[in-house]
Amino acid sequence: MNSQPGKLLRLHVNEHDRWSGKPLYEAIVDRCRGLQVAGVTVFRALEGYGESAELHHAHLLKADQPIVIMIVERPEKAREILPVLESMMSSGAIAITDVEVTSISKGKRTVLP
Repeated sequence: MNSQPGKLLRLHVNEHDRWSGKPLYEAIVDRCRGLQVAGVTVFRALEGYGESAELHHAHLLKADQPIVIMIVERPEKAREILPVLESMMSSGAIAITDVEVTSISKGKRTVLP
């Protein structure tokens, strides 16, 4: 199998978190594109809580659902971008997992850029 070592970064934030006037998750995706990160996906969760134990979920009047941002990258690039991501977050959590990555492009296996 043509896989390579990688890192999976899972950033746990809230929908209402902001950075430089825009939703934090949008700002992180934009920043990752600028840093040429291999891949980023944002998921809106139904419900959850973190260190405050305050329940975050859908409301009629405000946006407060949990957001999970997943990033797959080479280990050295993950180490490079981690301080940037941390500096953008005022609260939340980052889970880092060692993974094996197999990239597919146009039906063929490739390596992460």
